[in-house]
Amino acid sequence: MSDAYIDLQNWQVASAAALILVNAAISFKLQLGLERTLAMAGIRTVVQLLLVGLVLHWVFELNQLAVIVAIMAMMTLIAGVTAWHRAGHRYPGMMVNVVVSIWGSTWLILAFTMAVVFRQAQPWYDPQYAIPLLGMILGNTLNGITLGLGTVVDALSTRQREVETLLALGATRWEAARRLIQHSVRVGMVPIINSMMVVGLVSLPGMMTGQLLSGVEPLAAVRYQIVIMFVIASATALGVVAVVILTFLRISNAQHQFRFDEIVETSSGKGEGVTR
Repeated sequence: MSDAYIDLQNWQVASAAALILVNAAISFKLQLGLERTLAMAGIRTVVQLLLVGLVLHWVFELNQLAVIVAIMAMMTLIAGVTAWHRAGHRYPGMMVNVVVSIWGSTWLILAFTMAVVFRQAQPWYDPQYAIPLLGMILGNTLNGITLGLGTVVDALSTRQREVETLLALGATRWEAARRLIQHSVRVGMVPIINSMMVVGLVSLPGMMTGQLLSGVEPLAAVRYQIVIMFVIASATALGVVAVVILTFLRISNAQHQFRFDEIVETSSGKGEGVTR
């Protein structure tokens, strides 16, 4: 096995970036009208990654806890706002619930991973490990939370009569919404479960591929990827459960009543902010 690391030059990167012209040609031929969108996406990809590279280079060199925590906090906040923004329905306090869920789940699992799995890291908050790990955890947890949140809020909005009927028959708020909650958690966990089922057989994850391309021994790369998959799965499960339960607690009260009138459909849903 070759240990040589290929340091890509600018012209090599540019030649790969030119492949976007294939997408543009398909869009033009089929009259999809995506040429401008593809150009903007390509430009944003390059600019954003270059900026990230420069920032991470500075952070790695500085290696100061306050700066590292600030960068990670910004990443987490952006992920939380993104999950909130994607929701088709909203309710008062929803953004706080989303941010708390994604912040608590990802940082808790990251702390465990740094303290137990990567305990040899010096210092313990080594940005070389902490920031990339948080990024991978956030990206996947974001997807799970978005699906779980969207499912539970949509279900509470569209299945109001079912819940009210169960309440009228003497059910508690948990008994009335239990199936909706279970279904929402399942939906939120589907992507990571699917990924775990086919990892290594259908696809090679990005982290493992990057390590292999950089010359890391395959079994060492596999060990890292196994850690990442289970870390992501745990954070996703915690995040989905947290956001679904917090939503349930916000929409209902201790008197076993549901405030369905607080759920509002956004412009990204089927209507234009219609209150149900």
